[in-house]
Amino acid sequence: MGATDPVRSGMSATDLGTEGWLKPWSGPTGGACVEVKLLPDGNVAVRQSRDPEGPALVYSRDEMAAFVAGVKSGRADFLVA
Repeated sequence: MGATDPVRSGMSATDLGTEGWLKPWSGPTGGACVEVKLLPDGNVAVRQSRDPEGPALVYSRDEMAAFVAGVKSGRADFLVA
């Protein structure tokens, strides 16, 4: 990725580099995990761990904080019911 290429949702996760990707949680999911990476501009990239060269979704810190707060409060339970 060149210095002038913008970071955007849907770009190849490979373009964001191979270092710094972390699994926030890994449990008995058979490898179906997401990985996250804190980007230099403060945004957060998310990719599917089984497809590290696939697309990355990019969220602002505020968007990620709202999502985490919703998960903690149970408002995302319907996603796995």
